[in-house]
Amino acid sequence: MSWGSELWDQFDNLEKHTQWGIDILEKYIKFVKERTEIELSYAKQLRNLAKKYQPKKNSKEEEEYRYTACKAFLSTLNETNDYAGQHEVISENMTSQITVELARYVQELKQERKSHFHEGRKAQQHIETCWKQLESSKRRFERDCKEADRAQQYFEKMDADINVTKADVEKARQQAQIRHQMAEDSKADYSSILQKFNHEQREYYHSHIPTIFQKIQEMEEKRIVRMGESMKIYAEVDRQVVPIIGKCLDGIAKAAESIDQKNDSQLVIESYKSGFEPPGDIEFEDYTQPMKRTVSDNSLSNSRGEGKAELKFGGKSKGKLWPFIKKNKSPKQQKEPLSHRFNEFMTSKPKIHCFRSLKRGGATPEDFSNLPPEQRRKKLQQKVDELNKDIQKEMDQRDAITKMKDVYLKNPQMGDPASLDHKLTEVSQNIEKLRLEAQKFEAWLAEVEGRLPARSEQARRQSGMYDGQTAPPVNNCAQDRESSPDGSYTEDQSQESEVKVLATDFDDEFDDEEPLPAIGTCKALYTFDGQNEGTISVTEGETLYVIEEDKGDGWTRIRRSEDEEGYVPTSYVEVYLDKNAKGAKTYI
Repeated sequence: MSWGSELWDQFDNLEKHTQWGIDILEKYIKFVKERTEIELSYAKQLRNLAKKYQPKKNSKEEEEYRYTACKAFLSTLNETNDYAGQHEVISENMTSQITVELARYVQELKQERKSHFHEGRKAQQHIETCWKQLESSKRRFERDCKEADRAQQYFEKMDADINVTKADVEKARQQAQIRHQMAEDSKADYSSILQKFNHEQREYYHSHIPTIFQKIQEMEEKRIVRMGESMKIYAEVDRQVVPIIGKCLDGIAKAAESIDQKNDSQLVIESYKSGFEPPGDIEFEDYTQPMKRTVSDNSLSNSRGEGKAELKFGGKSKGKLWPFIKKNKSPKQQKEPLSHRFNEFMTSKPKIHCFRSLKRGGATPEDFSNLPPEQRRKKLQQKVDELNKDIQKEMDQRDAITKMKDVYLKNPQMGDPASLDHKLTEVSQNIEKLRLEAQKFEAWLAEVEGRLPARSEQARRQSGMYDGQTAPPVNNCAQDRESSPDGSYTEDQSQESEVKVLATDFDDEFDDEEPLPAIGTCKALYTFDGQNEGTISVTEGETLYVIEEDKGDGWTRIRRSEDEEGYVPTSYVEVYLDKNAKGAKTYI
């Protein structure tokens, strides 16, 4: 099957067909190009989508991504970003392996096609020229033959006419011979040209045209094969990224499986736990007797029943005593009327409102003393970590400047070493400032965690209540927090008088309370000199009884004898709790 033998007379149709083949190839190139643009656009949109939902740096959103569900969502965003990258790979590979290569091939194909058809037209023009020569010689031979016939007839006519002279007859005879000779020459020329034309025609239809058409056929078949190979590459480019896309999808599925609802619930507790105890129950008020109310975190009054004070911090059991109390007995003060006490309770502002006002934009203390103990510890730890990172950056910068200065000293042509002194001094000053700042926050953090032999936040608040009973009233939330052991806030002078009543009633109750039962034992790991009020000194290796375990403030309550008990830092002792013992409740 050859175009040269089968389509020897279809030169024009082959020319149209090959042009159509090139048009199809260019259409396919355009299709692939548009596909690459779609892939790029899709990848760009996916990347923008993933970027849009990424948490902003140094923002509250970063804290949200501690939860496993948010971590899974972040993994989904990252995998989506990688997924978009694979679509970019598809676009790049299709562009380089298909679009660019086919575009170059099309240019070569057009040149090759042009060359083949130019050669075919040249052969066509040559055979047409031979045909025209043959026609011309044929017409000349025909004309000479007719002229020879007419000259012969004229000679015969003149020779038969008796009235014509002999000279005229001879002239006519010579003219007829000349015409006859010309006809013979034309015949010979026509015969020669005819043979030549037949030879050329055979060469044209059996050699030149088949050869040219065969080249055109091979060119066209090569174009078809190339197009098929490009389609295979088109599919292979997609197939190459399928495993990676599968890994991206597997990563999303794995992230979804890593979601732990229990862990997220625990993180919520860690994030918002205040460290305070819930308020205690409000006792029944008998209007026939003086008002009795349990003191709780949000209560503002105190009552006594049957001549005895029953003070309860945060709803604690009767056996729970505040450790840092100075006995300062004074005559019982007359209780205020019930209506006045109730109105005072209803109009007072609890602590939570102060926190809300701070959230609305109030000034936040530098030591975060406005926050609950647990949250304050986290904020201080975060601040210390940030300062340590800044110190490390400054130290790296100082080392780099020092190395550069050494290079300048060894190679003065590279720079002046003195020019770096100012920068080096500035960096050193920054390091010193940051270290002082870090030490300040570390001291606050150590106080919160109970690492220093100082009063805990709990003891400071408690002792501040009784030592500062005569201090003027304060309106600041942070100061209120220091002056009330149960966490409530006072805003007027009447509230201060209530605190005095609480103190005197509490002293009476303190005398009647029995000591708390031991819940375990402990061994002192280090010697601790308990110089602060409410603490107790211990010697390394000493064994004592534990009557209250650490509740998060860094202090453990222990007893050496019935009359000697107090608090020691939890890190100074090794605690052994009894399994069946009931730990005493804490009060914060």
